[in-house]
Amino acid sequence: MADPATTASSVPASLDAGARRDRPPTIRDVAELAGVATSTVSRALARPDRVNPRTRARIEEAAAELNYVPSSQARGLSSGRTNAVAVLVPDITNPFYFDIIRGTQHQLKAAGVTQLLVDTEESSEMELDALHKMRKSADGFILAASRLTDAQLAEVSQSQPLVTFNRASTSAPTVMIDTPSAIIQALEHLASLGHHKVCYVAGPPTSWSNQMRWKVFEEDATKRGMEIHRIGPYTPKTTSGAAAADAAVRTGATACIVFNDLLAIGMLQRFKARGIRVPEDISIVGSDDIFGADFCNPPLTTISSPIEQAGRVAVSMLLAQLNPLSGSASRQLAVMPTHLTVRESTGPAPA
Repeated sequence: MADPATTASSVPASLDAGARRDRPPTIRDVAELAGVATSTVSRALARPDRVNPRTRARIEEAAAELNYVPSSQARGLSSGRTNAVAVLVPDITNPFYFDIIRGTQHQLKAAGVTQLLVDTEESSEMELDALHKMRKSADGFILAASRLTDAQLAEVSQSQPLVTFNRASTSAPTVMIDTPSAIIQALEHLASLGHHKVCYVAGPPTSWSNQMRWKVFEEDATKRGMEIHRIGPYTPKTTSGAAAADAAVRTGATACIVFNDLLAIGMLQRFKARGIRVPEDISIVGSDDIFGADFCNPPLTTISSPIEQAGRVAVSMLLAQLNPLSGSASRQLAVMPTHLTVRESTGPAPA
């Protein structure tokens, strides 16, 4: 008679886990370890925005622990694929891109795909060169705030799968941060504080989002009867803040909406050095809500959005292109919400 302790029904879970190591882990194994249904695992890996963040994190941890590779990715290995995706960012030192990189990395890792990171240094030439040289080393590309022209994007998208991030494109799926609506929120906020003279501090001329922000700024501020000014373009770094601050003072504006937080922080530093008080003498609104924006003196009012989640969504859109038989619906556009985070860098207009 068999010893009850050795029957299948009494085998410890740890031995089951050990047995699983003798074969490639399946989606069922991931679901069992995470304590969810297999359909939830599939949805978390393909459409992360449709799954509760805590549940998604648990599934990703389980997939990483088991070294789970989705079957569609495993098939790719035998079909000449590299099982790698390249993520191109304009400036790897800009904290705005930290959350994008983190979001794409987590989502790619959960799908069993390696992330290749490229800093294009705000150069469209470097970006295009990287896309051409990495065709054989990456299955697809995610372009964060691409500096390419519409024609260049259209040409590139014909030869390789890609997703653009914060860069509108009719030729490739796109994840957009809804900054234009936040610009309207910022102007409404400044108008409520009595500001009538406002200034837009522009970023790189090759930035699509910079052009869109100015367009919305100009239209909405004009409707409100505000006196508007535009200065720049400026490199989106703190080192450009001094020149931007001096130019903003010369316009006579009582409030500024700045292309990004790094530039706004540089302006705060320059205003302090010149004895110009913020917000008593001039109000400042940044964009991106990067790490450290709330540590400034004064803490920076800025535009916030779920950047890490946007990175995950970009990956799911790209994987849907790479694996059309995976059952994931391919989307052309995903718009991420934004809101204005009000801190102490904005206040009533000076009398």
